[in-house]
Amino acid sequence: MASHSSSSDKKSRANFYTLEAGDVNDFKVHVFKSSSKMLEKLHEKWSQVEKKPYPAMYSITYGGIILDPALMVIPIDDHMVHQGHGVFDTMVIDLNCDSCSFIYELDVHLNRFLRSSSKAKISSRFPRSTLQTILAQLAAASQIKKGTLRYWLSAGPGNFLLSPTELPTSAFYAVVIDEDFSQCKEGVKVITSTIPMKSPEFSTMKNVNYLPNVLAKLEAEEKGANASIWVDEEGYIAEGPNVNVAFITHGKEFIVPFFDKILRGCTVLGLLELALKLVEQGRLKAVRTANLTVEEAKSSAEMMYVGSTLPVLPIIAWDEQPIGDGNE
Repeated sequence: MASHSSSSDKKSRANFYTLEAGDVNDFKVHVFKSSSKMLEKLHEKWSQVEKKPYPAMYSITYGGIILDPALMVIPIDDHMVHQGHGVFDTMVIDLNCDSCSFIYELDVHLNRFLRSSSKAKISSRFPRSTLQTILAQLAAASQIKKGTLRYWLSAGPGNFLLSPTELPTSAFYAVVIDEDFSQCKEGVKVITSTIPMKSPEFSTMKNVNYLPNVLAKLEAEEKGANASIWVDEEGYIAEGPNVNVAFITHGKEFIVPFFDKILRGCTVLGLLELALKLVEQGRLKAVRTANLTVEEAKSSAEMMYVGSTLPVLPIIAWDEQPIGDGNE
């Protein structure tokens, strides 16, 4: 019996990596024994960055606004990090106006943000009015001229379990990104994505699970295109990897795919309203949402991506086939 037990123990130990006293390793992992040394290392990294891309962040961990990028971190045990249990949204901010400063469509984006959090079963510890105040004060504290404001609601930090029921509370984070943007005028090429699109349950909420979106973008770049187009299982046009797509037919109709299986983009909703003015001017005959097949879409007169920082990006070729006359 003793011999059998010893053999079993050896087999068990063989499954574990052990570091013996005499082992020599070329790579040594540094152990930070004080927070001051760790902060010094973080500041060293950011001191090499000429322009700080993130001028301000709000974190529920600190309970306030942070201006030091070295401290703009979130807990590793936050369920948004290791389980993808979180939602987010992005808005354009402009503090460069002569007579105003604004966050573009704050109410519309916050409404969608809270709808997404409800679908994801995450309750905000702050009421809507407080979220609005935090975002406004964060934009002001950043002191940037132009940029975007991205914010997240997470199930919260506390453990590495699958269920968040034992977590103390949800967590809210927001960051200002210093980036200039203007109307995109140069046309791009796209492809039809072979990466499966998310199911309507997940594609209609703005959640942090963007792996399919990332893979769709990478697939396009590997093929020399800007981005991709998702087509649903019925053969109808859906959306791009992180943008809506819209078309103008040769009959002068402005068409956006139905929103039942895709994200209801705030920018494209605004564009649908603005396009009605072109109907009044006689430049368009109609503005509507509809199902479009790939054949119908590729034969359109114009095609475009629509998103917050674009806001409209002309698409001049799809799967190497020119759209319209192939010009913007």
